[in-house]
Amino acid sequence: MSWASWTTAGVYTGRGGVLTDEAGVVTGDVTVHTTWTEGEARVAVQYSGASDWFTMSGSPVPCSTEMESRDLHDAVVEAVRNGAGATVPNLPRPQR
Repeated sequence: MSWASWTTAGVYTGRGGVLTDEAGVVTGDVTVHTTWTEGEARVAVQYSGASDWFTMSGSPVPCSTEMESRDLHDAVVEAVRNGAGATVPNLPRPQR
């Protein structure tokens, strides 16, 4: 079984924050965490320094490779910084 995870702390949400399944909109200084395993990425956010994690709306998402999940994490961090009720973005799929 392969897995990987990434955490980015100190991300300030843009106006309108980030949408979560459990707490609704979260705003301010947050930590973003992405875990990838078995072809799926799960994204969670928490207020930086807090103990509770909230599922970012749109998570989990299919990710076939570790690299794809890393790209997803980077896109999520950017979406959180942009705010506007951010949800997990869709990554562009390569054309075949």
